[in-house]
Amino acid sequence: MILEKLKGKIIVSSQAMPEEPFYEEKCMLAMMQSVINGGAAGLRVAGVRDVINARTFNVPTIGLTKPDKLPENWKSVVYITPGIKQVKELIEAGADIIAFDGTSRPRPDGSDLKQIIELIHFAGRLAMADISTYEEGLNCAELGADIISTTLAGYTEESLTDSESPNFELLKKLVDSMSKPVFLEGRVWNPQEVKKAFELGAHSVVIGSAITRPHLITKRFTEGL
Repeated sequence: MILEKLKGKIIVSSQAMPEEPFYEEKCMLAMMQSVINGGAAGLRVAGVRDVINARTFNVPTIGLTKPDKLPENWKSVVYITPGIKQVKELIEAGADIIAFDGTSRPRPDGSDLKQIIELIHFAGRLAMADISTYEEGLNCAELGADIISTTLAGYTEESLTDSESPNFELLKKLVDSMSKPVFLEGRVWNPQEVKKAFELGAHSVVIGSAITRPHLITKRFTEGL
């Protein structure tokens, strides 16, 4: 079972925006192979192209969609797999798990979370809700989401923070309140944070920028000069 393969393991978010050098297909493929060589148990990727390519590595694939450029008001709007059309594209591409914005904000196509989750289940895939608050996590769990992830904590108007650390408080609260698998994602920068997440009961930990965004990793060093 997919969730069993990911239990206690690290998933790497291998993503880049179109204006970044690593967005090139051959670069993204190399990145995926590299993180798998390093022990990643699964991949979280954006867009049909990368979902199809990720499937060739025989590890669980979390698929999502994002716009080529984030809107200026990205903290206030739904942009991660925002509607029915995008969910269908990810299903067709072969994603094992489909990640979507699990907040209660209106979706641009007028669909709702219940419809999104039901469509994913109808296709025999797992539904992963990217949430930013405890209440959103509970709501998505009640609606039938298979995975609750802290992905958007700190990145919405409802959850803004100056912290550069993962939201361990939210993780523990979710873990203590439900039997659903809870993933920690967001601002994970070191192995100690991963260890703490598993001690608090995280099913899996998703790491992105700390591994796959060289310009952001470099920036953390150069800004300290």
